Amino acid sequence: MRLVVDLNRCQGYAQCAFLAPDVFAMHGEESLLYNPHADEAQREQVMRAATACPVQAILVEDPDEAPATVGERLSGVR
Repeated sequence: MRLVVDLNRCQGYAQCAFLAPDVFAMHGEESLLYNPHADEAQREQVMRAATACPVQAILVEDPDEAPATVGERLSGVR
């Protein structure tokens, strides 16, 4: 799984850091740090974090599939 965060769009709401703290972290009040190659075991938390992003700045990609929007990927996440 590969993550791309549009840091120009990110507003530092930190919902991702709250929902997937092993992947996303805030550095200061507005700067986001993240692991672009999150472990597959963290998929559910990453998908929840991407969905919770108020500005939809997080894109989750699978290397074997074409990129999809978060909404297209959420069929199995509750």
